[in-house]
Amino acid sequence: MRFIERFDKLKSLFTYELKVELDDMSLEMRPFFFNQRMGDKEIKQIQQFIPPARFCSVPDDQVEENKRFAYQVFVPKGAERVDKAILLLHGLNERKWEKYLPWAEHLALSTNRAVILFPIAFHMNRTPASWYNPRILLPYVDSRKEKFAHNSTFANLALSSRLSENPIRFYVSGRESLFNLWQLIKEIKNGSHPLFMENTSVNIFAYSIGAFLSQVLLLADPERLTSDCRLFMFCGGSLFDRMNGNSRDIMDQESFHRLHNYFLNDFVDNKKIFPDEGEDFMTRSFKSMLSFSIYREHREAFFSEARNRNRIRAITLKKDTVIPTIGVEEAFGKVYAPDMLEEWDFPYEYSHQTPFPLHNRVSPEIVQQCFYNLFNKAAAFLR
Repeated sequence: MRFIERFDKLKSLFTYELKVELDDMSLEMRPFFFNQRMGDKEIKQIQQFIPPARFCSVPDDQVEENKRFAYQVFVPKGAERVDKAILLLHGLNERKWEKYLPWAEHLALSTNRAVILFPIAFHMNRTPASWYNPRILLPYVDSRKEKFAHNSTFANLALSSRLSENPIRFYVSGRESLFNLWQLIKEIKNGSHPLFMENTSVNIFAYSIGAFLSQVLLLADPERLTSDCRLFMFCGGSLFDRMNGNSRDIMDQESFHRLHNYFLNDFVDNKKIFPDEGEDFMTRSFKSMLSFSIYREHREAFFSEARNRNRIRAITLKKDTVIPTIGVEEAFGKVYAPDMLEEWDFPYEYSHQTPFPLHNRVSPEIVQQCFYNLFNKAAAFLR
């Protein structure tokens, strides 16, 4: 089946509520439920210092959808328990898994691993529906366009407003996501997850901001749960200061500038972000991914070991203006980058957000071949 047809088929079948058998494949999508426990008290204490966004009266610490949510896993059909997994992490300002479904399916089929579609905090189904209700948001969109004309859109209103009103949300949501991944991997490793055997092997496929989050996770390595984890990054892996999220479908110019200014100045110099929360191992790992000079020895020691142990691979795209190759080179260190990083350039018009376009202006056969080239390489590394 052609790539575009497969995309449409998986999109039509996806649900958070039910198990779905893929009749034409040896796979099924199986839902599971996550209840945030690890770090919950700490995150709530931090979020209580953040006023609600103007378009939403519910404070961050009271968004129940963000604490308890469903997620889907591509798993071999009929399997009771498995011992190999891939965590698939998505990009910034994502609300739907649609574009990732062929990615997950191909990785599951090619590696014989269960592929977990796990959402980052306040993304996908971890937000109230009102955050994306046109009737509710339209006045805020119009107001924001008047004040910040460049790239202010309905698609990026929620994220742009939340980050420009209080940039610390980027760090707090990232920290919450790290706790979530820590909890999930621990449940998988100790056999308490209903799908996975004890000591299951867990690797990661990460895209865009999911790659940034994955690098912080592996740098922090809580309880050494990720010490044997392999990480494959696509369109991701850059230092924060090289990223450019100013886009109609990511965030507007105002929020992007506020985010950069805050994290490359105030945040870096602040040893105590909130009362009772200091610069622990997670914060230190996060800071080391902000810019080239911050905790450089800590970061490059990690990537040196990762290269020696063949743990990390990254593919960037030449025309990607959101995550440039230079940012990934600087993250790895130019001595180590050649062994872990490749820059590709697809022979069609693409973007960071749409590396595999489905419109008829590009040959479906060429897009499909580029898709297979990329994901066959990823599967060979993560197998």
